[in-house]
Amino acid sequence: MLWVAVAWSLFQLWYASPLPFVFGFGILNDTEARAIHLGFALFLTFLAYPALRSSPRDRVPLLDWVLAVVGGFAGAYLFLFYVQLSGRPGQPTTLDLVTGTVGILLLLEATRRALGLPMVVVACVFIFYTFAGQYMPDVIQHRGASLTKFLNHQWLTTEGVFGIALGVSTSFVFLFVLFGTLLEKAGAGNWMMQISIALLGHLRGGPAKVAVVSSALNGVVSGSSVSNVVSGGIFTIPLMKRTGLSGVKAGAIEAAASINGQIMPPVMGAAAFLMVEYVGIPYSEIVKHALLPAVFSYIALLYMVHLEAIKMDLKTIPQRPTPARERMLRMGLGLSGSILAVCIVYYGIVAIQAVFGGAAPPLLALAGVALYVASVWYSSRYPDLALDDPNAPILELPRAWDVTRTGLDFLIPIAVLLWCLMVEQMSPGLSAFWATVSILGIVATRKPLMAVFRKENLAASVRAAWDDLIDGLALGARNMIGIGIATATAGIVVGTITLTGLGLMMTELVELISGGNVILMLILIAAISLVLGMGIPTTANYILVATLMAPVVVDLGAQAGLPIPLIAVHLFVFYFGIMADITPPVGLAAFAAAAISKEDPIATGFQGALYSLRTAILPFVFIFNPAILLIGVDTWPQTIWVATVSLIAILLFSAATMNWFVTKSRLWESAALLLICFTLFRPDWWLNQVSPPYEELPASEFLSAVAQTPADGRINFVVEGVDLMGEDVRKTVNVPLGEPGEPLERLRGIGLTITQAGDALMISNVDFGSYAKRIGLDVGYDVVAVLRKADQPSSLIPIGLALAATAGVAGLQFARASKQADRKESGPAR
Repeated sequence: MLWVAVAWSLFQLWYASPLPFVFGFGILNDTEARAIHLGFALFLTFLAYPALRSSPRDRVPLLDWVLAVVGGFAGAYLFLFYVQLSGRPGQPTTLDLVTGTVGILLLLEATRRALGLPMVVVACVFIFYTFAGQYMPDVIQHRGASLTKFLNHQWLTTEGVFGIALGVSTSFVFLFVLFGTLLEKAGAGNWMMQISIALLGHLRGGPAKVAVVSSALNGVVSGSSVSNVVSGGIFTIPLMKRTGLSGVKAGAIEAAASINGQIMPPVMGAAAFLMVEYVGIPYSEIVKHALLPAVFSYIALLYMVHLEAIKMDLKTIPQRPTPARERMLRMGLGLSGSILAVCIVYYGIVAIQAVFGGAAPPLLALAGVALYVASVWYSSRYPDLALDDPNAPILELPRAWDVTRTGLDFLIPIAVLLWCLMVEQMSPGLSAFWATVSILGIVATRKPLMAVFRKENLAASVRAAWDDLIDGLALGARNMIGIGIATATAGIVVGTITLTGLGLMMTELVELISGGNVILMLILIAAISLVLGMGIPTTANYILVATLMAPVVVDLGAQAGLPIPLIAVHLFVFYFGIMADITPPVGLAAFAAAAISKEDPIATGFQGALYSLRTAILPFVFIFNPAILLIGVDTWPQTIWVATVSLIAILLFSAATMNWFVTKSRLWESAALLLICFTLFRPDWWLNQVSPPYEELPASEFLSAVAQTPADGRINFVVEGVDLMGEDVRKTVNVPLGEPGEPLERLRGIGLTITQAGDALMISNVDFGSYAKRIGLDVGYDVVAVLRKADQPSSLIPIGLALAATAGVAGLQFARASKQADRKESGPAR
């Protein structure tokens, strides 16, 4: 099994690399690669996950070997018989149907073993719906499907099991999981933890702040809530308990910090990579939109932890006595040195690319190798970091630089990933490939180089590095089994939606339940995400809810006159899918944290959910105020202003939920803070009460408005037409435009073709899979108006009043806190 797992990792590296095209060998299309991916996942599931609790753990039963081989064959069937299947589309043979039947059954069994029964139940409900459509209530009724049509759709095409979700898992999710696994194997996880302890341990509630920051650092390279809890919690939870926090709160803080690892760029949860396909924008754009909410959520959790420390009067961890002047000098050198290093690397790479052009990549690779060897040589002069003993008291904090210098080379693969993703804007798969190659090189050579520089046993170090390399490749594949199976099973749900037309029916159903009210609709979707998340993984949850509900939100919002950006809806679904990991009664991250803290998992979950309210509020904010996603924010001053106001708002929300600001808040003070928070997040709401936000211009001005929209700007306009159900619709939509150019060409860039007849504008074509199609635009709709921002009173008015009210609440609490302190001081004198 070990070598099969290693082979899976090597296959994924080969598929993501440019090597097949260099050598002209092993070139696979998407369908073939997805089939091999699922074949590996099914084969390893039956070997890695026992059938029952009573099944033997010291050996793999013969039946499981048989199921593994059959499952591997069924999963890889599209690869093995690709030529034959492509020659007879829609005409399955008996072998095709038998393989599809066995494949579906074994996929459900693999899902039960790897993910549990709830995911199987969800898939079975949708399978039942496929066949029993004619017996359903009118609102979701369809004519049903035959077994042949079902199997052909689900197993022999890319509409079902082998659809987009499995494609994303194949293309780049695997490599990001492998990258994080290898980075942990190299020792980067412990290094990040120790840096967090060194930087924050001296603060009040320092260990809890260490948990938050270390989870944020882990979240940069890992996209799993439970993995973050387990890898960091074994150190931080006992550390928090040692300084006075209860086990429940310690576990809740770690769980709350760890779930945010999935929303922390650049390596977000696996579901974030699916957005590339579902939203139709580059991953670098998704990272840009997700950055501010993720950072704010972590800063708000740090603030909540600080308030907990004040409330409980927690002590700090002692640090080495250092004069204030030396401490400030060290801090200044650390910050300036870090900025200088980043600038040297960035401008150095840009300069080499400018001077050497096409010859730059090999030169940059050589420079990277030289930098790596120099970093390892420098680190070898100092002892390796010891793993923190969670049960030992911390007598003295280490200095940050003393920790940092032992692992400078760990920054290289992270820098490679960020450069490829954000600067070169390579595909996520290729970016992950180069980052994984760099960390593979570190795992394979770091210990031998250390042995050479320290004059230690080279042969033993080579053997240890080889073992780490094989173990890392195998463990990366092992960590991917659940995701591979989850995305394949989610494909059954997606296939059912496309086969039965359920997506169109859901629009009517949700509109009926919510009465067309966007707030009620969002609350309904949040509840569905939380309930589904109790039984299925985040990735599958996102696929299911985004496929069913995201188009509904955009469509009904458009009909209500609220142009909601597509990325905002998908991030909304993503956030609440993640929140399910901490929400009782089945929050997996909370359960993992409770197992470490040895406390009640339900109590840990409720406490963690309280801490996570600051994350839950953000999706509602960016639906109605997309500026926090940097949508419509074009300049640095605007960015700084939006970031500052939003950060103050989320901190005040955190203070209100903790019932503590300067001191313990009274009920009316917490209510006032919530109202202030609302005002800072939505100053436009107050302005909209006195004047409309937009003015409608006639359709004749639409093309000139498109031409005047700046590069990468967005435009709002109104369309009218008849939908597929024969009903008149009016929609307000928001679309992004690319580089400046001829208006009709800019619109074609988002898949929209406009035909002009005098002053009338009609949509004559909408490209399949385009952004325009995803937001519900269709052929035959007329553009009837373009919206221009109206002149309103300045948003500084409500924001200024809100900040003045904040100062008033703070002043009252300062006065009350001073009186309480005076009473304490005068108490003993009596």
